Amino acid sequence: MPFRAPSSRLRRAVVPLTLCAGLTVGMTACAADPDEGTNGVGRLSATEIEDKARDAADTAKAVRLSGTLVSKGGTFKLNMRLRQDGAAGSVTTKNSTFELLRVGDALFLKAAADFWSHDASADGSPSDSDSEAADKLDDKFVKVPQGDPSYKQLRGFTDMGPLLAGLTGLHGEKVKGDRDQIGGIRTIKVKGGGDGEGGILDVALDGVPYPLRFARGGGAGVVVLSEWDKSFPLAEPSKEETLDYGKQLPRT
Repeated sequence: MPFRAPSSRLRRAVVPLTLCAGLTVGMTACAADPDEGTNGVGRLSATEIEDKARDAADTAKAVRLSGTLVSKGGTFKLNMRLRQDGAAGSVTTKNSTFELLRVGDALFLKAAADFWSHDASADGSPSDSDSEAADKLDDKFVKVPQGDPSYKQLRGFTDMGPLLAGLTGLHGEKVKGDRDQIGGIRTIKVKGGGDGEGGILDVALDGVPYPLRFARGGGAGVVVLSEWDKSFPLAEPSKEETLDYGKQLPRT
């Protein structure tokens, strides 16, 4: 005698299969919701996601920025902790690495002796007086005068608001991209242009929708943004740690 399932059990088994079988739309409806448990920005348009990320960055009190920037002036590697009222970190160029510390408008620079040995004698080697001065400045903080031509350029690496705005701006039509993970945090990409030629921004899907990574268009570098809203101490260096350079700073 053939086995017959009770009609109630059969109906319970068949109904879900009927709902989720056959049509692609039905299959999609029964698939896991990629935005379940997220902050919901993945459901927004590309422009709205970018706006959410900008708003989150604008209201943050602190962030760590690290990565590489390529510009007409060369390539810079940054590792900066930024606050609205100051910053601390390092910048590496083709020729040197130096530390920057800004507390309010007071900007300090610290570098090894070779950074300061920029005046050369006729044969291209540093003069004796320049080498002696450079040795004294080695690993000491130098306060950058606000009237020095280097002040504005160096301060640009420490100004949280303008720096973030300049480094994370997308160009072209905004397009939603793939989902990813950065540091264990789920993200969604927003692209400038269909192929990301105007930049690609990864926005957090967990917690506050902070921008977490930005690949600049044209291969102009990639920066990672982390430690959002995690403050850190800032204080001017002591007199023992500081020396006066006494003339115009070397070009970086």
